[in-house]
Amino acid sequence: MSVSLTPLFSDVDWQPVIDAIAQAEDIVLITHCNPDGDGIGAQQALYDVLTTAGKQVRMHNRDGVPRIYQFLEYASQVGKGDWPGSQTADVIIALDCGAFGRLGMPETFFAGATLLNIDHHASNKLFGDINLVDARYCATGAMIFDLIMAMQAPLSAASATAIYTAVMTDTASFRLSSATAPVYHLAADLVDAGAKPWPITVHVYESRSLAGLQMMTACLSTLEIKNEGKSAWIYVTDKIYAETGADVEDTEGLIDYARSVDGVEVAVFIRVDERDNSRWKISFRGKTWANVGDLAATLGGGGHAYAAGCVLQGSIEDVCEQVQQAVNKVLD
Repeated sequence: MSVSLTPLFSDVDWQPVIDAIAQAEDIVLITHCNPDGDGIGAQQALYDVLTTAGKQVRMHNRDGVPRIYQFLEYASQVGKGDWPGSQTADVIIALDCGAFGRLGMPETFFAGATLLNIDHHASNKLFGDINLVDARYCATGAMIFDLIMAMQAPLSAASATAIYTAVMTDTASFRLSSATAPVYHLAADLVDAGAKPWPITVHVYESRSLAGLQMMTACLSTLEIKNEGKSAWIYVTDKIYAETGADVEDTEGLIDYARSVDGVEVAVFIRVDERDNSRWKISFRGKTWANVGDLAATLGGGGHAYAAGCVLQGSIEDVCEQVQQAVNKVLD
């Protein structure tokens, strides 16, 4: 590893994580349901460094790797769905997940294992046996960069690419306030290590399916402006899924169109759960001063100040009423 590389935060105590990894003979890496670029990127980068170090490592998520992240080197190694009951692990490392339930796996998955929780969400529930949660980081992938440095392990092109993907997606292409000067230095280090920004960008942002474009059109037609222009709402219903042939992966980034409306402080994206049409996933985005992390917390969710979410059960009318009341309080 080049001596020119600098960790984002030098005051983080990684030793409990390093010790747990050193003592483990069998490690499983997992991220949250419907994984995003940060969860998948962090998982892939850590898999690369641990397998290179000779560890026995598996990756398993409830849901598969989204199409736009399947270009990452070890994407095909990620298991999904039900966990074979006969398999066990010494250590399970949960990445980028704010609450135990968001992992989406049965209790048998965790039986007998030490659970490590590595995350950058301020609302994290500290559900691990070992918790390393630090909201200063722009992405969990950036935490893995610092972990690699703390381990004094080499930074391969595969790891650099996965971490760049994590950081790029969780900072909205380096546009959010979390994209500080040290984050740009990190991006440069990752490029020096072999990450190629344009091919990554093409895979993530320039590979939308025709069904995804049709979904975008349908969703934008649902746009509502409320709270005297301060909130913008868009929706995905089971009817939109059926008419366009799109799926949940095609909803990536749609909320940003709502936030882009001039004068909007809170964007709300409501989509039906593809497994249960009485269950709704709510995403929030803030623009300048509204703290949507606090907003989501009032509804049982969590996240960051400018990006958060929750899950609600019930009719669309009841869900919208609950969300509207929470939005009103934040904007008031």
